Amino acid sequence: MEKQNLLYLAIGLIIFLFVLRPVLFGGPRVKPEEAADQLKTGKAVLIDVREPDEWAESGVAEPAVLLALSDLRGERKQWKPFLEKNRDKTLMLYCRSGNRSGQAMTILVKEGFKADNAGSFGAWKSAGLPVRSP
Repeated sequence: MEKQNLLYLAIGLIIFLFVLRPVLFGGPRVKPEEAADQLKTGKAVLIDVREPDEWAESGVAEPAVLLALSDLRGERKQWKPFLEKNRDKTLMLYCRSGNRSGQAMTILVKEGFKADNAGSFGAWKSAGLPVRSP
């Protein structure tokens, strides 16, 4: 009976890690192609929440606004005017892995913004979507 309980626990853990974790903790929810389609409507804006050195190192998505997560968590020198101007739009966020963009999404949703996690820059690039140097 003990082995069966351990098996159920292991299955539950696997389900949590691969299915529920992204939903509960802000993991990627929107594929890059879906984000690109939403941007075309003009009702969404794409935001790269990585830090400036990361933007310079790897490039950024062509349509992305560059707003670091550290500024969102801090003084909001760039974020505050951006949010005031884009309150009615869906904020599509991405970073290197989807983790920080999930954190930013959680912050923004709690503040009443419509936000989605578009995952990683690598996924955007791998989808063949346009990129640029910052």
